[in-house]
Amino acid sequence: MKKELFDELLQSVNQAAAIERGDAKPSRNFEIKTSNDVVRVRNKLGLPQVKFARLLGISEDTLQNWEQGRRKPSGPAMVLLKIAVKHPKILLETAA
Repeated sequence: MKKELFDELLQSVNQAAAIERGDAKPSRNFEIKTSNDVVRVRNKLGLPQVKFARLLGISEDTLQNWEQGRRKPSGPAMVLLKIAVKHPKILLETAA
């Protein structure tokens, strides 16, 4: 490795250490969402994808597309998801 590249890398490591210690502020911040709302709702209900999809009256493929961020629920599906968050027992009673 060339000395100038090594020095640049070392400078970056030193800057990262200073940020970690709180001695310097990062030049930018990134927020990463680890899961989306649909996954959170399904996990809150404790249901596997197949059962949650049946409960919502959608295909398992549609649910997977929502959970993986390829598609977003809209209209009645969004309302049903909001009900699931606020009143999970009511939604689960409809499956019985």
